[in-house]
Amino acid sequence: MALYLIGDVQGCDGALARLLDLIDFSPSRDRLVLLGDLVNRGPQSGAVLRRLVNYGDAACALLGNHDLHLLALAWGVRPPHRSDTVAELLQAPDAPALLDWLRHRPLAWQEAGVLMVHAGVLPPWRASDVLTLAAEVHSVLRSPAVGEFLHHMYGNQPDQWRPGLRGVARLRVIVNALTRLRYCTADGRMEFDSKEGTGHAPSGYMPWFDVPGRLTAGDVVAFGHWSTLGWVDRPDILSLDTGCVWGGFLSAVRLGPTPQDRTLIQVPCPQAQRPGTHSA
Repeated sequence: MALYLIGDVQGCDGALARLLDLIDFSPSRDRLVLLGDLVNRGPQSGAVLRRLVNYGDAACALLGNHDLHLLALAWGVRPPHRSDTVAELLQAPDAPALLDWLRHRPLAWQEAGVLMVHAGVLPPWRASDVLTLAAEVHSVLRSPAVGEFLHHMYGNQPDQWRPGLRGVARLRVIVNALTRLRYCTADGRMEFDSKEGTGHAPSGYMPWFDVPGRLTAGDVVAFGHWSTLGWVDRPDILSLDTGCVWGGFLSAVRLGPTPQDRTLIQVPCPQAQRPGTHSA
């Protein structure tokens, strides 16, 4: 069995199909973990979800910020953005089944010695904390309280984790870290405006994975979300959003017997989003 991690697809089902053909993926033999942002900005969000549903247990998909945005649209708690491309999905006959499948996806996963999230991990969290906190959000998303949660999910405050946080504030920090984080301070205060690569860090902030003393520094963490960062392969991190929807590449990593045994596979992607509309 081969295990492949795949970066942000964002509705680019054609690129996903080409990538799976290139790796000769077989759901009876292999396994996929997609690192979130399955939908939106690209032209075929519904096709991506249907493909993954059909793969059953051979595909694990994490939730990213665009996937949560789709759920918020479906529950009527957010207006469409001008560059959203999910209207056809929302109007499809199988939309209820696809959305139900989506809201049952996790926000964090650990397999083959790799901790996987869509965006980032706060410095005071251990890998076990990440999985436990992600499960708190997961349990609300799959409950009858999903609509109320989505209504209160958005916002940049609190911008720092405190163990004593409760209710909406606690869940919002977890969601923001796991699906939106790029930069934070040494004490874990998050910043959400900057989308450029590491050479453009805001004053006083650094990439979350470079914070000294980060408690997941001894783990391998794989993530997407940061297309301007692109492919990064370090002993402790794997960055897999290589800008498919922006005309870059869709990337997969095949994991070998150890987390450090990695093979990168990529397919080029025609630009699916209009220039000047880059928004993560």
